[in-house]
Amino acid sequence: MKSLWSDADAQAVIDRYAPHGVNADLALRVYTTRLLGGDPLLVLHGGGNTSVKTEAKDLLGRAVQVLCVKGSGWDMGNIEPAGMPAVRLAPLLDYRALPALSDEDMVNVQRGNLMDSTSPNPSVETLLHAFLPHKFIDHTHSTAILSLTDQPDGEALCRDVFGKTMAYVPYIMPGFALAKAAAEIYEADPSVEGMILVKHGIFTFGDTAKQAYERMIAKVDLAEQRLAKGKTPVFAPASLPSSLASVGQVAPILRGLLAENVGDGAWRKWVLDFRMSDKILAYVNGAELKRYSQQGVVTPDHTIRTKNVPVILPAPEQGNLAHWADQVKEALDNYAVAYHIYFARNNARVGGIKTPLDALPRVALVPGLGLFGIGASAKDAAIASDIAVNTVTTITDAEAVGQFTALPEADLFDMEYWSLEQAKLGKSAEKPLTRQVAVITGGGSGIGAATAIAFAKQGAEVAVLDLSEQAAKDIAKQCGKTALGLAVDVTDRAAVFAAFEQIAAKFGGVDVLVSNAGAAWQGPIGEVDPSVLRMSFELNFYGHQNAAQAAVSLFKTQGTGGCLLFNVSKQAVNQGKSFGPYGLPKAATFALVKQYALEYGNVGIRSNGINADRIRSGLLTDEMIEERSKARGLSRADYMGGNLLGQEVRAEDVADAFLWLAQAVRTSACIVTVDGGNIEASLR
Repeated sequence: MKSLWSDADAQAVIDRYAPHGVNADLALRVYTTRLLGGDPLLVLHGGGNTSVKTEAKDLLGRAVQVLCVKGSGWDMGNIEPAGMPAVRLAPLLDYRALPALSDEDMVNVQRGNLMDSTSPNPSVETLLHAFLPHKFIDHTHSTAILSLTDQPDGEALCRDVFGKTMAYVPYIMPGFALAKAAAEIYEADPSVEGMILVKHGIFTFGDTAKQAYERMIAKVDLAEQRLAKGKTPVFAPASLPSSLASVGQVAPILRGLLAENVGDGAWRKWVLDFRMSDKILAYVNGAELKRYSQQGVVTPDHTIRTKNVPVILPAPEQGNLAHWADQVKEALDNYAVAYHIYFARNNARVGGIKTPLDALPRVALVPGLGLFGIGASAKDAAIASDIAVNTVTTITDAEAVGQFTALPEADLFDMEYWSLEQAKLGKSAEKPLTRQVAVITGGGSGIGAATAIAFAKQGAEVAVLDLSEQAAKDIAKQCGKTALGLAVDVTDRAAVFAAFEQIAAKFGGVDVLVSNAGAAWQGPIGEVDPSVLRMSFELNFYGHQNAAQAAVSLFKTQGTGGCLLFNVSKQAVNQGKSFGPYGLPKAATFALVKQYALEYGNVGIRSNGINADRIRSGLLTDEMIEERSKARGLSRADYMGGNLLGQEVRAEDVADAFLWLAQAVRTSACIVTVDGGNIEASLR
């Protein structure tokens, strides 16, 4: 591992923050914190923490010695000065005299001494930073360090690598007791450059930000060098089926079996995130996978994101997925039983005061394929995957130099059910479409784009499909970092099914289809060229049928119902002259909506549509608006507002209707008109 420190970059950070009243100490603290947080081999998703002891002004203008320490909810990789709340240092030091301090009192002490009461909660390891005398202190969960400490003789192994340059602290749960113990161990030999917290991580410190940071890099580099000595392939492979199913085939099965029926036809679903690499495959294909993967997390901080152990699933044999589904169900049931037993055993130990969390895994290992992260959102699933990949690296390296050994079960339980760790996850209410995966065809513009963005705002994971790859990706970018944009011609059935398999591989499955892609061909029906009518049917009817069939296939595999939403048209019931080539396939799509509702309602699949009119889009272009308004002797505004409300209907209004239908769990075979009011096109 090499230092990324740059004098020029460090000065640039000082200069950038100075106009905002941020002193050089805090600016440099932010700079090196980001350097550490940007390396997943050091820090992952809110893990680790850093601090600096500096000076701040109170409201009376008096200088106050403060500890600026990473705040809860902030990630070291993108931290800002606001993420390093300033706590009055002197009062914190006074509390070291106490023989004990409860977690609740510790939090109150830290919050009570904030310079700004609106700041985030200081790190749970604030007192450890305070009790050590150094100006800059860094703490990471380096995979290399954990590979050395997570051994039966981990401390001895670290002493062999680092000698007397580091202090060694036995595992103690974070909080007041760890802070006191670490301070006492440091004071026994103040010459050390840092501390190894056995089965937890590493601290380094220094008089300057650069010194603390480069000590961290140097110590981790020594650990990496030790791990690299004589390194050979670690895991003997197990036997696997000769032909394996694809990720897109197995993901919907797993996702469906993970879903919880919460009653009244509702499901609590999960989103998946798949990872595969040579290192992951060597790990999951290992003959001793059950031994080394089921001991526990590599550092206790990970348990709130991944639980203590992953679930191991069988290798999925191509052509035998029904049997694989039965095996997965059994594995998940056994995991839940084991979790309940684990909870009961440890809850009794602590006096029966804990409330059980859900018994579902957050990581699934699949020999032959790789691993899945499991979460309420694509972001949460990716966090679980990131930590699982980190775990693969740590355990692989640990097994190369010895044998991976996790903390005892009791310590892991205490961390998993520690209120201060659970608080990191937050308990905010989920948005209406959280845990749902929505596919929008024709999503690159107009109604499709508005719908994709609206669904994303309400928490859905979104896949945008469009004939234009660039348009699909542009709208997907507006939907968030996890959204997917794909180029798909919906008239190509094979391409549509391939796209849905790709979406299943990305998110685990699909819950909502908004079948929106279409185009308007015109001409008197008695004179139109047959090829024009056929092209229109290919897109405006068969395009919907192709997408719906692909979606229904996934819905049935998941076994948790689903929602089909079709963009039909007022042309389906209120024909316009010379619009037959467009209106006829739309009339067929109108019937398609009801046919799907009729045939698949018994498995919880809802099918609904929207009849919209005069929406600015790729169908109704500015040129067409000009042409049709002139033909009617109307201004453009009067033409677009030619409805009972006298108002132009926007793409966003149609998107709102799709949103409502997606959440209308007791509505099927319904066509909603979104046209500002048109008696001729109105339905019952």
